[in-house]
Amino acid sequence: MSKDNIIKLIQPGNVDDQLTEILRNGARALLAQAVEAEVADFLGKHADLKTADGHQRVVRHGHLPEREVMDGIGPVGVRQPRVRDREAEATDPDRIRFSPSILPPYMRRSKSIETLLPILYLKGISTGDFSEALAALLGKDAAGLSASASGRLKDGWLDEHTAWQRRDLSAKRDVYIWADGIHLQARLEDEKHCILVLIGATPEGRKELVGLTDGARESAQDWRDLLLDLKRRGLGVPPRLTIADGALGFWKAAGEVWPKTREQRCWVHKTANVIAKLPKSQQPKAKRALQEIWMAETKAAAELAFDAFIESYTPKYEKAADCLSKDRDTLLAFYDFPAEHWKHLRTTNPIGSTFATVRHRTIRSKGCLSNRTALAMVFKLLEAAQKSWRRLDGHNQLPKLVLGVTFNDGIEVIAKPTDRQPITAAA
Repeated sequence: MSKDNIIKLIQPGNVDDQLTEILRNGARALLAQAVEAEVADFLGKHADLKTADGHQRVVRHGHLPEREVMDGIGPVGVRQPRVRDREAEATDPDRIRFSPSILPPYMRRSKSIETLLPILYLKGISTGDFSEALAALLGKDAAGLSASASGRLKDGWLDEHTAWQRRDLSAKRDVYIWADGIHLQARLEDEKHCILVLIGATPEGRKELVGLTDGARESAQDWRDLLLDLKRRGLGVPPRLTIADGALGFWKAAGEVWPKTREQRCWVHKTANVIAKLPKSQQPKAKRALQEIWMAETKAAAELAFDAFIESYTPKYEKAADCLSKDRDTLLAFYDFPAEHWKHLRTTNPIGSTFATVRHRTIRSKGCLSNRTALAMVFKLLEAAQKSWRRLDGHNQLPKLVLGVTFNDGIEVIAKPTDRQPITAAA
């Protein structure tokens, strides 16, 4: 019998991919160049330091043994340059040390892998299946990611989230805060898991995760507990404006904890709620009419468009008109803030867009074993996403809001000088 028709099948994880190998070699070379540039810069900063006999104090001293770092294309071998301080012993705590920022000590996996693991867990892959899944993604050499190692990582995420929930907030202040409740379904829980999320805008215009906790329902008590906890940990200055949908639980709690804070309803949620109360034949026209309200250049123009919508739809579609009119003031609050911020303030999109993929992964796959685990996984995803959140447009206007400057139709109100002349003492 001829053996010519016998084909040796490639085993899982043993795919010979020349493109991946080229990319890996390129990544290895680029990483080595980056580390070499960093050590050269480090030596340059200490070039003026000399030993007692006039020689260079801080010099290169070979390399550490090669180690592999797991990244998005698999393991990449790197050798870290070593630096020696000639004026200090190895055990001297004051000796000058070199640690590259892009390759911290004991780093074994890149941040992209750290983000991938909670995504896999949210998707429904158990820790026991991590090795197989990662081998398919990264190759058979995806070492250090066994079930036990992944379990230790998960426990570490739980600890990180616990520490984050207890952090001191006395040095923080947020000018705007977006709030929303994200409903997930945990695999071993009977009731829907609601994650309460607060994202703030600092006076420098940077968005940051402020609060993240769970609740059986998006109730006023759950929101009140979260807001009071932030206040007890030092977040004493209330925001100038809070942005949320029509959930009464949050607004009731915010009104009690931050009674002087202005309210802005989310136009995306409001538009969806109004449209849902109209027949499909009327929805496109009504959507354009609603857009004319929140896209108006001035509050006066928005008021006219608002009145026109109410007048037009009240006779036949009273429920839709009432749904819009009941939140009139809070829907138009953004006109009293800088115009550069309007597109950020009209919607809770900073939360909605961030959680779109999280919601998709968890609702469809029921991907978490418990509420506590779900919260830790979501925290890790948000921690990674937070680094890429865009800064607010017109961030130079935020310090003015902190100082109490008022705005009308998005423009700063300049106080007019009084006609009264100062009284001076007679000579």
